[in-house]
Amino acid sequence: NDGTFYEIRTYDVKPSKMKEFVEMVNKHIHLRAAHSEMVGFWTAEFGGMNKAIHIWKFDNFAHRAEVRKAVASDKEWQGKFISPVLPFLNKQHNEIVYLVPWCEIGKPSKEGGVYEMVTFQMKPGGPALWGQSFRAAINAHLNTGYTKLIGVFHTEYGLLNRVHVLWWNENPDSRAAGRHYAHEDARVVGAVRESVRFLESQQNMLLIPMPCSPLK
Repeated sequence: NDGTFYEIRTYDVKPSKMKEFVEMVNKHIHLRAAHSEMVGFWTAEFGGMNKAIHIWKFDNFAHRAEVRKAVASDKEWQGKFISPVLPFLNKQHNEIVYLVPWCEIGKPSKEGGVYEMVTFQMKPGGPALWGQSFRAAINAHLNTGYTKLIGVFHTEYGLLNRVHVLWWNENPDSRAAGRHYAHEDARVVGAVRESVRFLESQQNMLLIPMPCSPLK
């Protein structure tokens, strides 16, 4: 209701330039973060190669327009990061998303874990059709206690009826063990069975937070 939204940006980086890209981000991203709040910055470990994902928070669309204008006029940011880094990129993609009403941005239990972004492409109709079942499936996994929910984001611009769920786990092995445990839980099985009636596709990525990321 307050207009707050998030922008999820995904960069496909040239394989030969990934190391340099990461170094440039960690060195200079503070210049960009001076203009608006950065939620997190990650690289993909599994589910995508040479990808970087970052999330930014905005108060409303007027705020984003002001920020983009300021960023474009920031000579230090443009000169130290944008100009050198653009040749490193194969592709850029962005989505505007809202947190679902029943979710707030969470914090990991401690630093040093891994994140998992699960992307669900739901059937047309929006949350009025599948929202209740989707929430029940998320809560069923959450109630098992093996993972920490960071955020549930619903697209406004980009592919519609898409939901990104961001989880945190201590490490990939604890995540794997927790998933096996959850899938033997009758409550999880029942909730997921109901939710997948509205599911068209699902994709997940294991993400490693960069040192510069607020979420790490």
